[in-house]
Amino acid sequence: MIYEFKGFIPVIHESAFIHPQAAVTGNVIIGKDVYIGPGAAIRGDWGGIIIEDGCNVQENCTIHMFPGKDIVLKEGAHIGHGAIVHGANIGRNCLIGMNAVIMDDADIGDESIVGALCFVKAETKIPPRSIVVGNPGVIVKSVSDEMLAWKTKGTQLYQQLPKEMYETWKPVEPLREIPANRPVQERNYMTLEETRKK
Repeated sequence: MIYEFKGFIPVIHESAFIHPQAAVTGNVIIGKDVYIGPGAAIRGDWGGIIIEDGCNVQENCTIHMFPGKDIVLKEGAHIGHGAIVHGANIGRNCLIGMNAVIMDDADIGDESIVGALCFVKAETKIPPRSIVVGNPGVIVKSVSDEMLAWKTKGTQLYQQLPKEMYETWKPVEPLREIPANRPVQERNYMTLEETRKK
């Protein structure tokens, strides 16, 4: 659902896919090839939100801010299931892990990875290519070229997803039996550990 608020109507590029069970409100700008999953809440009611090209905001994420603040998710930012970004800026090609919480005025540097369930305190400044884990979040090491390549490939899948959703996604009635000709899904991405074992 897309909502106007106080005269602000979200601006969404035609190539972006916003799931109808997501809510996008007010002063929000969404770029090309962005995927917004079901249950996501993107509230530009008290400040502006810019989601640049190629980002994804997955299922049940919340993007909001302290009153009077504007925030940016830079190109290729990858916001994992259930994460909360509250008044923070997320750098280019970052990965924010599932159920992580990034608080007001935090700044996550480009190409950084924030682990699942991590809590990044308000006003924390994370340098580029940092790996952050824990509660409160601490930098444990730098993102290697191998990790960055793996992350980038995963985000590319999400950048392709909006087009695939427009081409194949539709509401249907469920089948009552498994058909004999049920297709097999391709395995086009592996965990980092599986990649290392190849």
